[in-house]
Amino acid sequence: MSNRLITPAARPIALLAVGHACVDVYQGAVAALVPFLVSERAYTYAAASGIVLAATLLSSVVQPLFGALTDRWPLPWLLPVSTLAGGAGVALAGVTDSYGLTLAVVAVSGIGVAAYHPEAARAARAASRGSHVAMGWFSLGGNLGFAAAPLMVAAVVATGGLGASPLLVVPAVAGAALCAAALRALAAPSSAAAPAPGAGAAPARRPAGRDDWRSFALLSGAIACRSVVFVGLSAFIALYARERTGGGDAAGAFALFVLYLGGAVGTVAGGRLATRFGRLPVVRWSYGLSVLAVAGVVLVPGPLLHLFVALTSAGLYVPFSLHVTLGQDYLPRRVGTAGGVTLGLAVSVGGIASPAVGALADAASLQAALAPLIALPAVGWVLLRPLKEPARLEGPAG
Repeated sequence: MSNRLITPAARPIALLAVGHACVDVYQGAVAALVPFLVSERAYTYAAASGIVLAATLLSSVVQPLFGALTDRWPLPWLLPVSTLAGGAGVALAGVTDSYGLTLAVVAVSGIGVAAYHPEAARAARAASRGSHVAMGWFSLGGNLGFAAAPLMVAAVVATGGLGASPLLVVPAVAGAALCAAALRALAAPSSAAAPAPGAGAAPARRPAGRDDWRSFALLSGAIACRSVVFVGLSAFIALYARERTGGGDAAGAFALFVLYLGGAVGTVAGGRLATRFGRLPVVRWSYGLSVLAVAGVVLVPGPLLHLFVALTSAGLYVPFSLHVTLGQDYLPRRVGTAGGVTLGLAVSVGGIASPAVGALADAASLQAALAPLIALPAVGWVLLRPLKEPARLEGPAG
């Protein structure tokens, strides 16, 4: 792509967005591996959901800690290192013989993903200069990674079996190189976007005022509701679509792909809608849409299920990048912590609930296990109602 299309100021956010895709492909890959683990290793639904839990539990705990660390000390080296860790864990998941080792390597992947996001969100905030649209492009990269995960896993594992999983490390190697290039672009004198993370320049300009912990807590609660819905569907939508449509593995992989790809479209739309209508109205509308969309996924049989999967994806992903900027504006003095929570604890907490979904599916049915997810976006909408738009500063850092 020519320099006319990517200016020096836009280059860091573009590199960060593509690097984000190379990291988040491993969050999507864990769910994409579930049908293969069930078929090749005869795992129960509960055992398979335990794999999802392993990828998210430690990530949920440590990501805010990494956020707090990056608030005190810029740690740009975390970006390439954590990318490699995220890829290595998933790459080894298919070649370990024991369930315990599979849990361990998937947990390593989760920690790698956790270490990446707070520092990446801090760097993206600096590069975007507070722009909703630019942060939307950064979030879009992660969503495209999610969307590519089932296709990547199917291409590798469906043809070579779980034993071919080491090939899944390739995006991590590419992502580490992209992260290093993004850091160099931020450090370059020609980069007008923001001072480089970790450089001796003054930190990014912050809105005046105190951190609003109450609003941040309500926002995080809403994101947690969204997370349970998204992770629950991610873990089981491939199996559920196969069961409800009668389309076999292809229908299941397509449903997971739609769930992830719709998020890519929703994230870009979210930034543009927020510019026109405001962040909080758009976020609230999205949660309201999600109630109806998830109900359609659970209750409507046949191929029409895929339409409701797409609507669910839009409802869950339109507010995705807006969650990040809202959280950072509610905690202007702790943007690393805010990024760690909005992209980490509150996003991956859904994995903690996934074993309960799997156990209910084993005891009753997948439909019965997914039905409670209908109510959670409504709970999130209630939590969002008292929130007010936080103060935020437009324009370049001073």
